[in-house]
Amino acid sequence: MNNLKLRTKLFLSFGCVVLIPVLIVGVFLTSELQNMALDNALEQITANVDRVKKRTGEMLNVPLDIAYRLSNDSRLEEAANHRYESVYDVVQAYRDYPDFREFVRLYKEISSIRLYIDNPTVLDNWEFLQADAAVTQESWYQTALAQKGLVCWNYIRDNRNGKYYLSLIRKIDFLKQRTTGVLIVNVNTERLNSILDQETFETIIVDENDNIVASNRADTLGKTLEDIDFKPLSPLPGQGPADVRIDGKPSKMLIDDWHPGGSLNSLRIISIFSVESIVGEPNRIISLASMVIISALILAIILIYYFSRLLTGRMLHLSKHISKVASGNLEARLVIDGKDEIGQLARQFNHMVRNINDLMSEVQESNRQKNATLLKQNEIKFKMMASQINPHFLFNALESIRMKAHSRGQTDISQVVRLLGKMMRKNLEVGNGRIALQSELETVSCYLIIQKFRYNDRLAYELYVDPAANAIQIPPLIIQPLVENCVIHGLENRMDGGMVRVDIRVENALLKVEVSDNGIGISAARIAEIRQMLDNKDDYETNNIGMRNIHLRLQLTYGPECGLNLASQSGYGTQISFAIPLRSDSYV
Repeated sequence: MNNLKLRTKLFLSFGCVVLIPVLIVGVFLTSELQNMALDNALEQITANVDRVKKRTGEMLNVPLDIAYRLSNDSRLEEAANHRYESVYDVVQAYRDYPDFREFVRLYKEISSIRLYIDNPTVLDNWEFLQADAAVTQESWYQTALAQKGLVCWNYIRDNRNGKYYLSLIRKIDFLKQRTTGVLIVNVNTERLNSILDQETFETIIVDENDNIVASNRADTLGKTLEDIDFKPLSPLPGQGPADVRIDGKPSKMLIDDWHPGGSLNSLRIISIFSVESIVGEPNRIISLASMVIISALILAIILIYYFSRLLTGRMLHLSKHISKVASGNLEARLVIDGKDEIGQLARQFNHMVRNINDLMSEVQESNRQKNATLLKQNEIKFKMMASQINPHFLFNALESIRMKAHSRGQTDISQVVRLLGKMMRKNLEVGNGRIALQSELETVSCYLIIQKFRYNDRLAYELYVDPAANAIQIPPLIIQPLVENCVIHGLENRMDGGMVRVDIRVENALLKVEVSDNGIGISAARIAEIRQMLDNKDDYETNNIGMRNIHLRLQLTYGPECGLNLASQSGYGTQISFAIPLRSDSYV
């Protein structure tokens, strides 16, 4: 990724963060919207089928009731089985039995009633008919005779007018005469179609031979399922939804297999809707939404291209100026407008170039001072070499003085000379390492005894040392110079002398050292000067060079917070203290 250009990264980020999620969400929502539309349509056709079934059942109950009445009508049995001697008798008998015509007149749900019988003395009057050879060969006729009074529903042709009707077919047993007949009640097709016409979806009623006996589409009535190019995509279920193709269009349908009145065969109520008609509106919404999203994406791409050019142009401008600075041109100044990150980076770049200029100036000045210091140090070394005294000669001379004083009984002078030699030897042996605090305190004791010899009763001192502190390693000569500073500056100008106290404690993982006196003290102005001198990094000669040396060594060894702390009040004495951690490592 780091090898790609910024513009490429922006486009990749847009694709990963916006484009791909939008496409995924769009596909998901499209599928869900279509499924919701189809599910809603299935719910509607389920209600449609239930409604049609209820209304059609109410309508078919009428021929069922009529068939039941006629099967138990003794007058019908007499009229159908009587052996008539003349045509007049037949006509008179028909006039005496008007029940068929009355049922048709009273019930709009049926269109006609006829009875097929085997009685050669009757005349065909479209209600009572002889069962000729053609009729007896019909499958519906044979099925009716084979059943014991069960109702059949068939879509058959009425020979009287040549039209097809959904007909109730039932065998009637005339028990007294021991004969049979076949009753046919034609259902009113227009009334049946009017029930289906109230439904929004295409709805048809099909018999067991796939004949369409009723439909809310006039062009399908009387046809078979095969005639309307009805092609199931899978074996049709007896009940429930199924996928089909009608007239070449994918469709969904719901089938309800129904046996009205406990009939022998069934009728199927089928409600159908074209998938295209259902998902058409969701697809239109999806297309409109897709156009809006595509337009927004194109606009976003244009904006990303514009802003990427703006960003890369400003960054290339910044890169050119960085190259100038890298080539050594520290006078280069970058001008980029704006308060954004790039504008802020430009301002920081200019600030960095200025800092580099200043730093180079400081380095040059530092090198100049360093060269001057080296020259001065070499001069001092030369002078020291010229005036150097052999330490062995010095120690031998001091030892001779001590022995001479001891032989003459001047033990105090002998003791002082011995301590002086011991103190000078320790100072000469001091290196860059650390020493035990106890060793440092021996030097302090030597110094205080020598000064006690010098000042007699004018000098008093106290040493309090925590026993746990004796073995702690510290830099050499950081306590003795502070004691010396108290004696010289605090008590030398005081006629009645004073007290020097050294207090060393171990507290909270810190070694705390305090050197104090009750001398003349220091004024506030002088304390400010001394503190400024301690914090000044320039090397120069002062009367407090020992304190400054200790202050800097402590800070270099233990950190900036571990320098000397000075407190004093004029006429009441001075306290110098420091606190260092007990760790053995160095700060630098």
